[in-house]
Amino acid sequence: MIGEDFQAQQFEEHRHQLRAVAYRMLGSLSEAEDAVQETWLRLSRTDTTEVANLGAWLTTVVGRICLDLLRSRTARREDPLQDQDGQFRLPDPVVGPAYGAVDPEHEILMADSVGIALMVVLETLAPAERLAFVLHDLFSVPFDEIAPILGRTSASTRQLASRARRRVQGAAPAPDSDLAKRREVVEAFLTASRAGDFDALLAVLDPEVVARSDGGTLRPSLLRRGAADVASQAITFARFAQDGRPVLINGAPGVLSLADGKPLSLMAFTIHGGRIIAMDFLTDPERLARLDLSDLLDG
Repeated sequence: MIGEDFQAQQFEEHRHQLRAVAYRMLGSLSEAEDAVQETWLRLSRTDTTEVANLGAWLTTVVGRICLDLLRSRTARREDPLQDQDGQFRLPDPVVGPAYGAVDPEHEILMADSVGIALMVVLETLAPAERLAFVLHDLFSVPFDEIAPILGRTSASTRQLASRARRRVQGAAPAPDSDLAKRREVVEAFLTASRAGDFDALLAVLDPEVVARSDGGTLRPSLLRRGAADVASQAITFARFAQDGRPVLINGAPGVLSLADGKPLSLMAFTIHGGRIIAMDFLTDPERLARLDLSDLLDG
């Protein structure tokens, strides 16, 4: 039997990947931490002396835990992107400073994250599709290892991942890779919004841009489609935001908007082909209050 101290040391070596898997599977930072902790509990109760690849074993365990959580979540509500009140719910954002150093723990979280637009699409997948896609396409787990988790054949699991991949590619195209140019697009958007320059906004918005807002229970959720509609909404919103600070949201350029020094919203931008194709707003005051934004509010 492997000693508990040695087991704990081995587990810590894999914690970052386990958290990354769980976050992509669940879209919730707190639930991801719970899934990782449950994985540790299962490891501590298991004799793994015969396990040849502990990392692979742990990944399948956390995947199984997340699958159970997703199935339970799906059973409670029909639309995975809506809460119990029918409001749009944005996956948890991972927020950090746009420039300068970040603490090691937050740097790991940023590395663990994927774009908000992709996270939104992942929320629309069926639990089995999401597991197959996340483990295979994002973490290169072979289908032969994923299939037993789902109780399916490797061929069937491959089909699930393929179906999920088509949906992801159709709804969340890969963002532009040049971070500096993406920042320029976001800055152009902010400048145009503050100036009320409708034409300049249309120049940086994709004609089919989608804007989604999670306002929580106190504010209605919003879904806007098309450059003209989104530009009009951006000009209206700019009047309320007295201060906008650049941040990174899931590794992409974003903006923390403030009013009277307090967080008003987080805005995440997805940029493809030099234009904004998706904007995701978190304006729920309860969720904003739960985020650690203290370092971003200083100065």
